[in-house]
Amino acid sequence: MTEARGRASPYRWAVLAAYMIVTIAVEVQWVALAPVTRAAERFYGPQIAAGSFFGVDFLAMSYLLLFLVFAFPASYVIDTYGIRFGLGLGSALAALGGLAKGLFPSSFAMVIAGQLALGVAQPFILNAATALGARWFPLRERGTAVGLASLAQYLGIVLAMILGPMLVNGDPSSPLYGSGVDSLLRAYGIGTALAALVAVLVIRERPAEAVEDETERKGVRGGLRVLFASKDYLILLALFTIGLGIFNALSSMVDAVAASIGVVDSDGLIGTAMIGAGIVGALVLPILSDAIGKRRPFLVLCMAGMVPGVAGLALAGAICPDPAAAYKVATISAGILGFFVMAAGPIGFEYAAEIGRPAPESTSQGLLLLAGQASGIGLMALMGVKGFMGPTLVAFIALSALCLIGTFAMRESEAMRSAKPD
Repeated sequence: MTEARGRASPYRWAVLAAYMIVTIAVEVQWVALAPVTRAAERFYGPQIAAGSFFGVDFLAMSYLLLFLVFAFPASYVIDTYGIRFGLGLGSALAALGGLAKGLFPSSFAMVIAGQLALGVAQPFILNAATALGARWFPLRERGTAVGLASLAQYLGIVLAMILGPMLVNGDPSSPLYGSGVDSLLRAYGIGTALAALVAVLVIRERPAEAVEDETERKGVRGGLRVLFASKDYLILLALFTIGLGIFNALSSMVDAVAASIGVVDSDGLIGTAMIGAGIVGALVLPILSDAIGKRRPFLVLCMAGMVPGVAGLALAGAICPDPAAAYKVATISAGILGFFVMAAGPIGFEYAAEIGRPAPESTSQGLLLLAGQASGIGLMALMGVKGFMGPTLVAFIALSALCLIGTFAMRESEAMRSAKPD
């Protein structure tokens, strides 16, 4: 398993930047109305039937449900026809969906239709991150590349959380309550279309001189056989099923978690701390992983950091009877959790690509994302059952400890063991 030693093309950074731009746009569209849900419900008024499943909350949920359906088809397209075709298809769907929402923002039916197109586009974009890194970046830069690609996802979420309340009137006492939704979706639609255009124009399949390893890649089916025959990958898959599932559940139900520890009126600080610290972790730790030339120790570190983060969130109310103090403990714990878990994502994706060879990179990454999404939905449903929030949070502590134990059974990737410093 040899690494092609061609000189890395400086154009790789333009390709990565274009990928990050379209990723940010798609993630902004995911939670576009989440921070202003009640104001958006006022804006659409009678278009949403009382108690309807297809309400404003459905817009964000649709992304999760569609990812479960299209994760493998997207990986198949990327692995069979290449990243330029896969990303081009995803970008075209994103532009179509964004424009549907942006050109007809007052029609909730069109907004749903546009969101469904965007939800289908998401796996075609997210599942290409490690494949893009393998095509364009030398081995000792791939953790950084995948880290920056993952960072774009988090930046998109944060951007939506900031811009939504700024551009939409969320004051229930105001006669203009709910105004601005149309302007918000129009701006997002234009931005998404432009981002998609940049991706289509800039992203190419591979540089003139290859930098990826010379091992012949298998198809999706052959790749799955390789992955499921790897003990290290199966352990990693279990880590993502548990770890990413817990993170997705906690980040999606952060206000309910705050309520469980006695916080009457959450100001979103727990979620902000989780995502903000996660952005730092996703930027710093993959770069260190590349610099040191190790993956496994950083996965151990991330799982070790996850345990106190989850424990602090779960036990904040029990440790601190005062809700204000409990909220501080929970906020600090959320930051710790976000820093380590969101850093584990890109490091784990790259580790999977390295230990999974000759399986296609988008297959190994797509399966990890699929496992985390599916378990996250299940855990969210469990947390939502009356009386189950507290016991479920405590169970998360034990599950996090199992993740830490599992990392000690993993081996360093062969690619990193045999790689020579650049």
